[in-house]
Amino acid sequence: MSALSPLNRAFNQIPKRAEKQEGPQLHETFVDSGVVDVINTVDHQVIYGRRGTGKTHALSYLGSEASANGDLALYIDLRTIGSASGLFDPQSASVTERAARLLVDLLGQLHESLLNAVLDDSSLMEDGHFVEKADQLLMAITSVRVLGEVERTAEAESKTGSTKGASAEAALSSQGPKLSGKLSADATSEDRGLQRETRKGTEQISLNFSDVAKALRDLGNTLTSRRVWLLLDEWSSVPRDLQPYLAQFLTRCVLPVQKFTVKIAAIEQQSNFRTQVDGAIIGIELGADMGAHVNLDDFLVYEGNEDRARSFFRGLFAKHLQSIAASTTNSDLALIPGSIISAGFTDTRAFDELVRAAEGVPRDALYIAAKAAMKAGQGKISVPLIRDATRSWYHGDKMNGLTSLVQARRLLEWIIAEVIRGKRARAFLVNSADARDDLLLALFDARVLHILRRGYSAQDQPGERFDIWGIDYGAYVDLIQTQSAPLGALPVGDGEESESYVDIDVPMQDHRAIRRAILDLQLFYAAEGQQAS
Repeated sequence: MSALSPLNRAFNQIPKRAEKQEGPQLHETFVDSGVVDVINTVDHQVIYGRRGTGKTHALSYLGSEASANGDLALYIDLRTIGSASGLFDPQSASVTERAARLLVDLLGQLHESLLNAVLDDSSLMEDGHFVEKADQLLMAITSVRVLGEVERTAEAESKTGSTKGASAEAALSSQGPKLSGKLSADATSEDRGLQRETRKGTEQISLNFSDVAKALRDLGNTLTSRRVWLLLDEWSSVPRDLQPYLAQFLTRCVLPVQKFTVKIAAIEQQSNFRTQVDGAIIGIELGADMGAHVNLDDFLVYEGNEDRARSFFRGLFAKHLQSIAASTTNSDLALIPGSIISAGFTDTRAFDELVRAAEGVPRDALYIAAKAAMKAGQGKISVPLIRDATRSWYHGDKMNGLTSLVQARRLLEWIIAEVIRGKRARAFLVNSADARDDLLLALFDARVLHILRRGYSAQDQPGERFDIWGIDYGAYVDLIQTQSAPLGALPVGDGEESESYVDIDVPMQDHRAIRRAILDLQLFYAAEGQQAS
């Protein structure tokens, strides 16, 4: 393989995950898709998005903006909370004990982040009142109690003993020799009483929510006009059965504190914010306790938002290349970011193909571009190279993620057969009532299915609402050169005259035939039942 050109080498040097970058670099390489105006508010929010959509990057950028405004930004990666045996093993302890461990670890990291903020801010370091309240928070999270019975036992002990001795003495005097002897005997006795206490119980962590809430409230009151931004990343890494307990803690202790703003980054399909325990509802009620949520998956869908998606990804690559150019002496590379498309791609269509292949997921775009650049060598990236790289990424990353989800993988194969081979289309309709199907959401989470539009009205089904779903570019690109190649996708308009196809470079097909591409999941489950029997 020939050596890579400086630009193609740079494509492979772009960090694919936000946590691999330093704070200033995260800020410099952030490209706003329109989400900043939505999340840069003092309201508590959940930020949804599948893997690779930029949740961590958005939180990090928000934190840097808050710090620049003089506020305290406390970023906590929930993947680093707790131990595997303490959180993930239900046999290790009850769910409440595991939840208590989780909360204590979380508050410990929160306290550590506060101390780091003090070290970075001389005004806080000199504020004895703030440091005192931070110490009170530490006291509130370190109490321990023993649960169980306490047994007291009394024991008595006595000792007796004796000693005997004998001695002889001889002496010479004027009266003649003298012999004397002595016998001795001593007796001793000792009595001792013992009191022994046995605790039959287990030592458990005791968290008093009132004490913690008061400590946080007092801490916030010392900040006058400043605000604490608590940024919780990777919410979905917490075991599902513990998530409502963590949410309940936030509801009781953090959300009511006026000086605190909480932002949570989560994968919607893997989140469990609310549940019922012993007849009571615990957790966060989205829309009430937290006023709004944002879904990053809705921001960068190519179809219907071509200009915005193209502009975002052009800026994404340009900023990352600028960051790489700043750390190299290659002057030619420094000139490239301003003309990224002409410098790195054979034509505009090749770059558009990359944007389409990414399906609105920035991380996928970075990986596909890197793979295509490797194949390009000294040349520029072309449409065939994008398609080859996408096919490789689809089979190597996305399909591997479905290895353990056997039924979900069968559903994907069934959809491909029904839609691509049967309808010769790429998109299909799903009744909004079926959109929460577990297998369908698993495929969406794995990024092999994508939601292109919500609330579509099909003329053949009056009164019903559908969501437009698309099969991943990597799945149908395999079939482009076959007789099953997709000829078109769904129209996005509601009327005959306003309809336009969401695919920009495939021939259109009969409108009515495509409009009848309604996925009936019951047919799949019926077939699964027959197969199982």
